[in-house]
Order: sequence, then C-alpha cells, then structure tokens
Amino acid sequence: MGENLAQLLEPIASQFRALNLPEPLTHWGHPFFMSIVMFAMGGYGAYAGWKGRLLTATDVDAAIKNKTDHKKIMPVMFGFMAIGATGGILSLVIQKHEVMASPHFLTATIVLTFLAINSLISGTGFGGNNPGLRKFHAYFGSTIMGMMVIHALMGLKLGLSF
Repeated sequence: MGENLAQLLEPIASQFRALNLPEPLTHWGHPFFMSIVMFAMGGYGAYAGWKGRLLTATDVDAAIKNKTDHKKIMPVMFGFMAIGATGGILSLVIQKHEVMASPHFLTATIVLTFLAINSLISGTGFGGNNPGLRKFHAYFGSTIMGMMVIHALMGLKLGLSF
C-alpha cells in the first residue's frame, strides 16, 4: 500500500525535486512546522481547555474565555495536523524513502484517529452535556498530547536515520 501511495505522489514529488530545494528544508521542514503546530497550538489549546475546565467554579468569565480559545484553536490544529501528515508522506516520497513503514507513521495514524474521536465527542455537544463525556474528552485529549510527544520522538528518530 505504501508503494502505491508513493507512486501516486511521485509526480508531485518530482516537481518539488526539480526545484532543487536545500536538503535541510526537504529533510527537516515537515518536523519543524509540525512541531510548531503540535507544541504551540496543541500546547496552548490543551492549556486553555484545562484552564477553562478548572476555572469554571471560581472565575466564570476566565473559564468562558479559555473554553472559547480551546474551541477556536483545536479544530485548526487538527486541520493542520491532517495537512501536515500529507506533507510528511510527500516529504518521504520526495526524499525517496519508504512510506508507511515507520513507527512515526503508525503514531501519526493513531494520533489523527484519536483527535477525530475527541473532535466527535465535543462536536456532539458531549452527548447532551454529559459530565462523563466532558471528563473523558479532557483526559483523552491530554493522553493524545502525550502521544504527540512520543510521535515527535519517533519522527526525530526517523529523521536522524537517513
């Protein structure tokens, strides 16, 4: 399947290769930009979500602001993560490396799947504002953020391997 995907993306990859971009850009561009998405956007989004959750009882206005920030940034982060995954696969094809064979690909697939599940939970209004689903969303989101760190480490290992 990875070979089929590589063949499908080869015409695009060959156009990028023809640009003669600097090797560090083609090699480290994807991880550089994705680290910004994961740690800056994801980190702030997770922080805002937790702050909104924890301030609800003491500072309603601050809680609302943080929850609003969380609702704004996390869908954008998810979109960038999905686009970035496509960019990562294309980067491997550009560099003529095997696609879909690394632990980094596996962790990317898991993270995106879990983000989609967590998005569906919030998108359904937490099942009619179910406190259990709200709690699950928060802890599952934090787990996903932890998985993103593992994912980044797998990506670093992959990048250093070639």
